[in-house]
Amino acid sequence: MKNDNDLKDLFEGLDFDIAEPTPRHEDRFREKLRQRPQIKKPRHNGLISLWLPVMAIAASFLVAVLIFQGVFNNPFTGEQELANVSPEMKQTQEFYSSVIRTELAALKEQKTPENEAVINDALTQLDILEKDYETLKKDLGKSGHDQRVIYAMITNFQKRIDLLKMVLEKVNDINTLKNTNHENKTI
Repeated sequence: MKNDNDLKDLFEGLDFDIAEPTPRHEDRFREKLRQRPQIKKPRHNGLISLWLPVMAIAASFLVAVLIFQGVFNNPFTGEQELANVSPEMKQTQEFYSSVIRTELAALKEQKTPENEAVINDALTQLDILEKDYETLKKDLGKSGHDQRVIYAMITNFQKRIDLLKMVLEKVNDINTLKNTNHENKTI
């Protein structure tokens, strides 16, 4: 019962306004509302009223297109080239790509029946590395230019160049052995 006494003490100390308003209070309030200036809505002529819904639909359509474009053209989605990361990475990609093209052209020029199997095996290995690079491009798009993915892409370029150089050396060795064997034969 101690709580009941505490509540009584609390409410006894407060001064509640329990008086009724004066009889003319409501009339005075309504009079003040009438005296307040009325804000009139501007009336539109028929042409503006007719175009207003059309413009609202066009604006909604434009917003929807922009949202759709923003969702599907996110720069960090899909495939990203190494060149998209920075100007330095663009130069790196161009350098490695040009070296790979040069080495690949040199390899194809030296293709003979004796070294055809070695060259075809190398081209198969290059295709595997190229598929890995395509996966890395997707990973770069998803990761938002993660440094580990960038390093893996550069390493992939280096592996392709190393493979081409190694195969070129083997082809040169095969050609050297072929020429040496032909020189040692006497007629």
